[in-house]
Amino acid sequence: MLNISLFGPPGAGKGTQSKKIMKKHNLHYISTGDMLREEISNKTSLGFEAKAIIEKGHLVPDELIVKLIENKIKGTKGANGFLFDGFPRTVVQAYILEGLLYKFGSTLSAMYGLTVPDSELMERLLKRAKIENRSDDTEEIIKERLAEYQRKTKPVAEFYKEKGKFTEVDGVGEIDNVFGRLTNELDNILENSWHNIIIFGPPGAGKGRVSRRLAKANNMALVATGEMMREEIERGTEIGKIAQAHMKMGEHVQDEIPIRLIEQKIKNSSGVNGFFFNGFPRTIVQAYILDGLLQRLNTTVSCMIHITMPTLKSIKSLKARGGTAQKRVYDTDIDVILKRMEEYVEKTIHVKDYYIDRGKYNMINGDMPSDELFEKIQEIIEESKRIV
Repeated sequence: MLNISLFGPPGAGKGTQSKKIMKKHNLHYISTGDMLREEISNKTSLGFEAKAIIEKGHLVPDELIVKLIENKIKGTKGANGFLFDGFPRTVVQAYILEGLLYKFGSTLSAMYGLTVPDSELMERLLKRAKIENRSDDTEEIIKERLAEYQRKTKPVAEFYKEKGKFTEVDGVGEIDNVFGRLTNELDNILENSWHNIIIFGPPGAGKGRVSRRLAKANNMALVATGEMMREEIERGTEIGKIAQAHMKMGEHVQDEIPIRLIEQKIKNSSGVNGFFFNGFPRTIVQAYILDGLLQRLNTTVSCMIHITMPTLKSIKSLKARGGTAQKRVYDTDIDVILKRMEEYVEKTIHVKDYYIDRGKYNMINGDMPSDELFEKIQEIIEESKRIV
């Protein structure tokens, strides 16, 4: 997902630019100011509490803000990400946002700080106060808000600078000119973002073959846990010996082993556009593990592509492969094949629900020629690149 925070003092134009960016990139707009004014307009208990604080030019308590934002994220469907206007305003809130997004399997892509001289900020805010009849934009309160910004909010920039996610953008000039500057920065984010794809489906659906081709076409590192474990087995490593015992029986290997292999693969991969996961995750627990692995790299899963295949055809495919040079240790025993299919139905298939809930799930019928399947999956990947 593309999650952005527009940062800057009151009157810097965050609201105006947010709406333009939101429209272009199909982002859901989260403005703490708008949400609070809605509560005040509706005369809720939360609104009465917030009004008294806002009228003094102070920041609303974090507990109140967190509740509003979390409810907003939970209730949002179909957007490519979120654009935060007016949050975070303190370093504490920056940590809160990190935790909130992590909870939903995501992270903040970038923060852009709009810079505008104080004299122009005062002029803009006083003008807005007359046009919109906003009681929170008197000259006295504006001065307090700007002072509050310097005391508490500006350190947030340092928080994201340390993460390499903060960029200053000149906020002076015509609206479209400022938007052009922001768009250039966003284009760089989209162009340089890692795209992490999960290929999912039953044994015998052809995931391995199409994954290798797709990874190469998109300059992505292929993370095929099955292949990596087979390499460990061939080399006779300790990991290989443990894995072999489970794979012969068609069972899942303990999570510690694929985690170690995936971490090593990621560490040794450079100059790639992202990672293509085949064979992982196979359980809900592994889905959480993958989120944690990617979170450490300030990235996340872009999408899951579920290749469906009739069960009988999958079994026939595995049995046929057992008679070729590409056979796996578990392809030659029909009982093991059936056990693998049973494991898939009982445990693995439910992983798709994890990504459905996060709006990252795509399904495609794999019962088609390989070239056609490649092209159709490539279309899904190209779409995911536009929304990461």
